[in-house]
This record gives sequence, C-alpha cells and structure tokens, in this order.
Amino acid sequence: MHLMIPFAAVLSASGRHAFRDLDLPHLARLLGALSPVRETGTDEYTLTMPHERALADELGWTGDDGGLPWAAQAAAADGIATGGAAWGQLTPVHWHVGSDHVSLADPAALFLSAQASHTLFEAVRGLFESEGWTLAWGAPTRWYAAHDSLDGLPAASIDRAIGRNIDLWVPSHPQSRLVRRLQNEVQMLLYQHPLNDERVGQGALPVNSFWLSGCGRAQAERTDPQRVVDTRLRAPALAGDWAAWAEAWRALDAGPLADAVQRHRAGQSVVLTLAGERVARRFEATPRSLLSRVKQRLATPPVVTVLEAL
Repeated sequence: MHLMIPFAAVLSASGRHAFRDLDLPHLARLLGALSPVRETGTDEYTLTMPHERALADELGWTGDDGGLPWAAQAAAADGIATGGAAWGQLTPVHWHVGSDHVSLADPAALFLSAQASHTLFEAVRGLFESEGWTLAWGAPTRWYAAHDSLDGLPAASIDRAIGRNIDLWVPSHPQSRLVRRLQNEVQMLLYQHPLNDERVGQGALPVNSFWLSGCGRAQAERTDPQRVVDTRLRAPALAGDWAAWAEAWRALDAGPLADAVQRHRAGQSVVLTLAGERVARRFEATPRSLLSRVKQRLATPPVVTVLEAL
C-alpha cells in the first residue's frame, strides 16, 4: 500500500493553527513505525506542486518544473486520442479583479454545467484554431489544446494560483507569448458573451479567462495498483475552510491511515507520502533491530512538527 496525501500541510497561519489542534493517532503511529526516506520539492514557489512531482516520480515521468504532461494524461482518461502531440489543459476560470491584484477563483465554484461549458468552448475555439491549435472538450472544467508550442512549456499548476494573486504564476516564458495573446483575446470575447450576462444575472461567477497547465507530450506510466492518492484535503485547503480541512484530516486518520496501521501490523508493505506546499516526504519501513525500533518511536517528532516541515 502506498498512500499519498496532498495538502497534508499548508502555509496559511490559520491553517497551521488548525493542524496544531488536530489529534491524529493513526498518523502518529505510522510516523513512529516508518522512516523518512525521500524528500521531493524545494519551496512554495515551484510551478509544480510537491505532490505532483512526487506522483510523477512514481509514474516514472521526467520533466522540468512546470513541465509534466498532466494534460495529456487527463485527456486520454477523458477519451481523447492524444497521439504524439504536445497537450495543455485549458481550465475555464474566473479571474477576480481587485483594487491591487487579480486572483483566481476555484473552478469548482463556477458550478459550470456541461451545456454552458460547451457553449463557451465553441465560442473560443476559433481563436485557437486560427493559430493552428487543436482543441478538445473533456469535461465542464477540462478543455484541452494541442500545439507544438506546448512542448516543454513551463506552466504553473492551477493549485498554486487558486485564491491567490496570479501575478507570480502567469506564464512569463518567451515560449508563452502566443498563450498570453490568446488569453487576452479570450478575455475580450467572454466579457461580451451573453452566457456570462445570464450567469451574472443569476448570481453566478462569469467565466472570463482560462488557465493553462500540465503541458507536454504523453509519457509512459509505471502502474501500481497499491498506490492511492487521497485528495480530500485539497478542496477545503484551497478554499481556506480550515474547519472542513481539519474534519477531512480526522476522516483520513480514521479511514485510510487506520487501514495502513493495520496493514503494517500484519507485516504488509506500507508507504506513506505526505505533501505540503513546499515539499513532499516519503516514509517507509526500514530494516531495524527491536532496540532501534523502540528508539525511533521515542525519537519520532510530534505529528504537528512533521506537518509544519512540509
């Protein structure tokens, strides 16, 4: 069993306060039984989230920061024939323009129906196709684009930008000039679109831009049926809903982590990867004597200390 937990820790002061009050007995038992063997990531400014890099390593992928082919993988899962093209995911989004910066709303907050998404997709499609791009619709908040310029184009994970000032995350690579121009054209087109007028009238957020991410050509993947990526902490963390995030942590501890403890006690192989905004840390059982195991349990830092370091 390899359990991977994204957003296990956050840098928000309120979020850090929330996990200081958490009681996670099964996580504590696992950390006392397993040893940290690998750390992935550097800081909170990488384009690729630590959990994405750790998962890419598990899949056997290679790629620079912000250059892992998540779009090609997702497009294939949505039934799109990706071939050897370079793909990027175009997520329809709402950019909130404030007095001093622009922030990105979580696409889930758009509650975009398939019909509305198709309408907007068809509206912008011609802008891309006139530049030689190929567009494909996968789901209400998953549109895909194929173009040679997307090969190796570094792009920030949307999880980096949600709820934050996007200035740091908007593509600045010379290869992204065309993307920025298309973004401007899409914004002007959507600003005048009747569907957005309807949405505003109904109290819904207008769709006024897109976010490009996951660029690159599909790579072969190492499969592992024992690998589980549990994403239940993501939505409350991005929303800053720390009560819900803490509750999700407690559910994780009572469910998958309790199961992992039982598996470890039964002599099964258990691997745990905890990922925060800066690093992902992998924990495994390592061969040790009984005395070494006892010493490690006594020396294991509190759960809060482990999480704060992520």
